[in-house]
This record gives sequence, structure tokens and C-alpha cells, in this order.
Amino acid sequence: MYRIKKILLSLFFLFPLFIHAQNRSDVSKKWYRSDAGDVCLFSFSNVSRNGVELRDVPRFIYMNSTTYLNKDFSNRAGFLTGFSVNNIGLIYDENDSVRFKRRVITAGLSAGFKFGNLSKGSYFFVEGQMNFALNYKEKRFVNDKKIEKSNTWFGEQTPLLMPSVSAGWLLEGIGLKAQYFPGNFFNPDYQEGIVKPFAGMESQIFLISFSYNMKSTKRTKTKKAAMSFEKTDTNGKGMMSRS
Repeated sequence: MYRIKKILLSLFFLFPLFIHAQNRSDVSKKWYRSDAGDVCLFSFSNVSRNGVELRDVPRFIYMNSTTYLNKDFSNRAGFLTGFSVNNIGLIYDENDSVRFKRRVITAGLSAGFKFGNLSKGSYFFVEGQMNFALNYKEKRFVNDKKIEKSNTWFGEQTPLLMPSVSAGWLLEGIGLKAQYFPGNFFNPDYQEGIVKPFAGMESQIFLISFSYNMKSTKRTKTKKAAMSFEKTDTNGKGMMSRS
């Protein structure tokens, strides 16, 4: 209960900050958007049941995507806040013949700081993220043969809120990122009938990935096109007045 209160309190402060950034982005030219993502993610976990470690199998994820709003205090330090869609999960062997693959799709709100040469996109960054579990999926294999599969929207197999911390380094917008989920991936209180399948289960997840963060240029191109059109239109009127 104490951990839930801490998570809710963190969310309380994080969400208004995200909304404030959105509102300011249209007013202040110092706020700008960037499109980011983590590609070729490798996920590792420490899975245990009643204190007994189970065999973890590294998991590969193609991509998680994020849209950021940025504000640079100077060319050396800045703030970023964003919205992301994430694939979080694990693979483990219950015994020599049974393997489980479990994952959850989340929507995440994040906030962090960056330090370095921001104009060149070369900097170190740290951020915290609150993930909201949306879709849970699991597969069960026996002797490498899939025998069971389930997919649940807004299920209770995992916690609703899944916080994480991350850090990384970008060189001209491309680099490496590490992310850690300190909370338990499983919800031990989840119940199917009279059975609690995750009772005694514990797992934390660690991810490492290639990462990128590129400043969006769509607005700039649109603005330049509009200015060019106005200039052409003005010139056209001038030519007509002289004829």
C-alpha cells in the first residue's frame, strides 16, 4: 500500500508537468518537439517463485516509440517530457519442459533532464517514467510447442502502474539507453477462480537498447512554405498593379 501511495504521488506531480509543457509549447518558441524511440531492445529479468530463481530467457523487442516536448535552458542543459508506447515483458522456464512468454503494452508519461551539447544532439540524459498497463498477453509452451495463449485488455495480471528509470547517451541524436523497472512485473494478488497463479512470483526487468531522439522539422517546413507563399503572393500583386 505504501508503494502504491508513492506511485500515485509521483504521478500527481508528473502529469500536471506534462500538461503544462503542452500548453507552453504553443506560446514559447523555446519549447520544441522531438520524435524518439528505442530500437533493437534486449530485455533481461530476474524471475523467482517463493524465493527460488527460475531460468530467464533474454527477450528481443523491435521498437518502443516516444514523442517529447523539450526546453533547453542553455546549449548545455535542458528538460524533456514525453508520451510513449512500450512493450514490456519477460520469458522464463517454469521447469525443463514448460516455458512462459508474458508481455504488457503500456502508455507512458516521462520527464527528465539532458546535459551536453544540445545543439548537436550529443548529450547524456536521465528520466523517470510512469507506465500504465493496457494490454496483457501470455503464451505457454510445453516441449517447445505452444499450447495456450491469452490476450486481455486492462487485466490485473500485472500492476496498473509500472514505474521505471532510465539513462543514456546520444551522439548526434543516436546512442544507447538503459532502462530499469524496480517494481514487480507480476501482481501476486491476481486470482483466476480460487487460484492465484502469480502468488510468490517476483521479477524486475532491465532493458538495454539503441536509442534515437531527433528534433521534429515539420512545423519549420510548414512555416517556411507559408512565408514563401506570402512572398510570392505579394510579388504577384505588385506586378499586377504595375501593368
